[in-house]
Amino acid sequence: MSPIRLLVLGAVRQHGRAHGYQVRNDLEYWGAHEWSHAKPGSIYHALKQLAKQGMLRAYETAPSTAGGPPRTEYEITEKGTEEFFALLRASLTSYDQKTDVLSAAVGFIVDLPREEAVALLRQRLAAIERWKADVLERYTPEKGPEALGHIGEIMNLWVHSAVAGAAWTRGLIERIEHGAYTFAGEGPPFIGVLRNQDLHLTSREPRG
Repeated sequence: MSPIRLLVLGAVRQHGRAHGYQVRNDLEYWGAHEWSHAKPGSIYHALKQLAKQGMLRAYETAPSTAGGPPRTEYEITEKGTEEFFALLRASLTSYDQKTDVLSAAVGFIVDLPREEAVALLRQRLAAIERWKADVLERYTPEKGPEALGHIGEIMNLWVHSAVAGAAWTRGLIERIEHGAYTFAGEGPPFIGVLRNQDLHLTSREPRG
């Protein structure tokens, strides 16, 4: 799964209505260009494709005062909202996704109700534990990776990744259960977006 669809849909949804430059700058502000394939070309391509698929609605605004072409603004549709939440839930529960997919999902986790976010993370934790148990049926850490030749290092990596992933997930669950962050339905969320080409963090009232 590529995170670009989730990132673009989520960024447009946060603005309500946004043009490509705003989406690009938001994702760069979040550092997505460093940990994912959210490069300018990919972002603009995703915007156009999502509009063709009916997940975004495109509007042409007036040409710039400098005489440039009309700027296209995008608004998420009902179909796009359904896709956004489907991608978000899948990205939070799948243990075998790349870090960029999980990072994108964590960036939008507060768009879910608190109880659902915890439930999805518990599903992720259970999947990680099943994966680790499966690896340990073929690999015994006490004997060391050398017992399986250099291939044992692969299983050693998997076990360490599972342990680290489970510890991180448990920590996040605990923080959420103890009241960290503002989730859907709890009040104005804390969102980092660009306004008037300035970088800053802002709060907004939930859209109806």
